[in-house]
Amino acid sequence: MDRLSDNYYVEQVLSGETDAFSFLLNRYSRQVFSLIVRMVGNREDAEELTQDVFIKAYRSLPQFRGDSSFSTWIYRIAYNIAVSATRKRKPETVPIDDNILLNVPDEPDDAFLENTDASMRVFYLNRALERLTPEERSMIVLFYKDNRSMEEIAKITGLTETNVKTKIFRIRKKLYVWIKTMEKETYETE
Repeated sequence: MDRLSDNYYVEQVLSGETDAFSFLLNRYSRQVFSLIVRMVGNREDAEELTQDVFIKAYRSLPQFRGDSSFSTWIYRIAYNIAVSATRKRKPETVPIDDNILLNVPDEPDDAFLENTDASMRVFYLNRALERLTPEERSMIVLFYKDNRSMEEIAKITGLTETNVKTKIFRIRKKLYVWIKTMEKETYETE
């Protein structure tokens, strides 16, 4: 059976076929959950917030204008709900001095981890990602994991495309500094 478009299901729901929303729920629930869990860092909270996203999406469906894809629209709802939830909790993030970032090359060399095994690379990356703010982490997830374009990320976050590019550039530099620091600390303690 052909996969029907999101707009088809939206139209079905709006015309009274409320069961059609389950197709959208099934299509996007894992992706929305993945984004939210990366932002809030807790599976239980992410499950609850994912439910909130789909409840809000269902209730707001009449306002979906189709200016962007349904997936971008629902990601925007998910992003906003997760940001609101994380702001209430005030997660601990690690600030980084802007002067340190000025000394990082614009295109950091990935070779600094070439002597590190794959499991340690993943460990360093996950530890560095934990240090980001939820908003920063979500941009990295949207760009690298979900393969969203800068334009889509801008629509999801409500930022300009130029601002998204700048933020991702700075986030990559932060990750580089933290990973490099962790690698150095590991080899100094051995």
